Amino acid sequence: MTRIKMIIEYDGSNYHGFQRQDNAHSIQAEIEQQICKLTGEAITICSAGRTDAGVHARGQVIAFNTAATIPPAKWTPALNTFLPADIRVLSSNKVDNNFHPQIHAVSKRYAYYIFRQKTGAVFYRQYAYCNREPLETTPMSQACELIKGRHNFKAFCASGSSARTFERTVMDCTIKESGPFLRLDIEADGFLYNMVRIIMGTLLEVGRQRISAEEVAQIIHSRDRVQAGSTAPAQGLYLLSVSY
Repeated sequence: MTRIKMIIEYDGSNYHGFQRQDNAHSIQAEIEQQICKLTGEAITICSAGRTDAGVHARGQVIAFNTAATIPPAKWTPALNTFLPADIRVLSSNKVDNNFHPQIHAVSKRYAYYIFRQKTGAVFYRQYAYCNREPLETTPMSQACELIKGRHNFKAFCASGSSARTFERTVMDCTIKESGPFLRLDIEADGFLYNMVRIIMGTLLEVGRQRISAEEVAQIIHSRDRVQAGSTAPAQGLYLLSVSY
């Protein structure tokens, strides 16, 4: 058996998240079905993370074992022939048999996009949070600095999480303006359930001047989900890359 690692990108608009589900269309199920068509094998893939419904990826990592004789690099064009247009394999290579995309990840990087222009929302509504309200970006950037570092992020974790510990290290958290877009870049050694979307929702409250930047530190310290902002919509979130 050969273990194949792939970097894939996908538009999550038409899927109920990455993870296979019994009664819903998922990224995982789609990829597994197309591998079966390609090789005749019923395989199970594992991933670096389980993105939610509507969330996109530019650098998701998956791995699986195969008995097929396809050369590792040739998996990319071969599988792309079968996959729908909203899922693409970017690269494929052979890895050690014990490689696991999630367990062996050192960090993950996400981006969250807000589209702030009146015209054009019809085109970006599935790929950004379309929000035209005035936002003060300076305090949002100040709040980002308070999020960096190792903290207990329980206040930024949605209910239903199976996490054993809520401590994570955020290496980068930055707000940037680019034309009509406001973009959050965040990298950490791991993320809790809906953590990026809750952080974004909290930063929006800072931008609206409903809470101060300094209060974000108090929210982290409180470990109370109720004190943080609402969960930002899924369509603005992208898994950019995974580091090993």
